[in-house]
Amino acid sequence: MVPNDRKYTKEHEWVLLEDGIATIGVTDFAASELGDIVFVELPEVGDEVNIEDTVGSIESVKAVEDLFVPVSGEVVEINPDIEATPELVNSEPFDGGWLFKLKVSDESEMDKLMDAAAYGDILGG
Repeated sequence: MVPNDRKYTKEHEWVLLEDGIATIGVTDFAASELGDIVFVELPEVGDEVNIEDTVGSIESVKAVEDLFVPVSGEVVEINPDIEATPELVNSEPFDGGWLFKLKVSDESEMDKLMDAAAYGDILGG
């Protein structure tokens, strides 16, 4: 199930924009493809990041994948639960497993992302 209230990237990340703040995480598809997540490296609060920058990584028992930023902005919060409990990305990818929040510098970048229907299409319907 792909929530309709957010946008998606081809790298299987999601963005939920509320009042100029983008909450970013990875989709359940990405979490299931990675397998059991054991460590997440996140950007630092205060980091200025640009669209498609590599800002961290997600390490699972199978692989290490880069974490890209889907929109430009300043990191204003990281999920405090992820460091101690990285498996939240597997169990709650769209809720408690969010990764970080950005104050978006250019909301028009959201237009480059996929809606839920388009993302569902790349997953095979």
